[in-house]
Amino acid sequence: MKAKALLLLFSVCLTVSAAAQRLVTFQGKAQGTYYIVKYLGEDSTSLQPDVESIFREIDRSLSLYLPSSLINRFNKGQQVVMDDYMRTVVKKAQEVSRLTNGLFDITVKPLVDLWGFGVVRHSKGQPSAANIRKTLQLVGYRLLTVRSRYLIKKKAGVEIDCNGIAQGFTSDVVGSFLLSRGIRNFLVDVGGELVASGVNAQGQPWSVGIERPSSGKDSLQQGPMQAILRLKNRAVATSGNYRRFFDEGGTRFAHTIHPRTGQAVHNNIITVTVTAPDAITADAYDNAMILLGVDQGLAFIARNPKLQLGAYYVYKDDDGQVKEKYSPGFFATE
Repeated sequence: MKAKALLLLFSVCLTVSAAAQRLVTFQGKAQGTYYIVKYLGEDSTSLQPDVESIFREIDRSLSLYLPSSLINRFNKGQQVVMDDYMRTVVKKAQEVSRLTNGLFDITVKPLVDLWGFGVVRHSKGQPSAANIRKTLQLVGYRLLTVRSRYLIKKKAGVEIDCNGIAQGFTSDVVGSFLLSRGIRNFLVDVGGELVASGVNAQGQPWSVGIERPSSGKDSLQQGPMQAILRLKNRAVATSGNYRRFFDEGGTRFAHTIHPRTGQAVHNNIITVTVTAPDAITADAYDNAMILLGVDQGLAFIARNPKLQLGAYYVYKDDDGQVKEKYSPGFFATE
């Protein structure tokens, strides 16, 4: 009983302490998208300049839009000495590639470019089968070697694209910065990839809205409802096939490219939202979950409980009805 009483007292004190702090919010644009930072603190000094400095540092490492970035130097050459940002991202990417048998693969860049979804956008339509086969020879996570701090490509022409993981990583880095400043209660959102720590100003888990289908066909185009996900010491990322795509011959080709077949995704999935202990993990696996599909994706999560993943799918069934399906415990607080 004493232990329970002490736990209850601690919980009450934590809630009162969080509620006594001021909610600080700032936002802006970075990495080609938006960012929002919310935290509870007592210091009135703005941390926005420090956070934007972090964005610039990560861009110098991982941005494909910055000609002098480390990733562009690697793509143009044979090897680079990785900084801490690139080393962390490449290590996580290779780990996820191994566990998903190459469904997530940062060497997919030549295929992304071929389909017109890269830095230089084009709408030339579906590439020829011959061009896809040729480009596939430059794709495969095993074509990368990490030796000490060096990232080395085994074949000329191999290029990497970390956009499928970088924004989640950035959210984690900003979160770590806030922790280093003694801030324990925060929510960081970089382009929809979020990491939450502690509680909000009401002493409750942070509330995040995710797209949820209403009944009927094409209901998302009529205005999605919101499912409320409550996050505490957890991260979430969403990937979808309804914003970047082109239509050809009655088929919609989305920007998600299958690294093993070279094909742009044209399955029945509208969005998938993934939860994980950190945003870099959630961001990497949301790509793989789209390629796995609803049933195989949920089965993967069930087979790998140590990853602590959750997934929420919005998809169309064979009749064109918008449906939802999610893993057990997806809406759990932690």
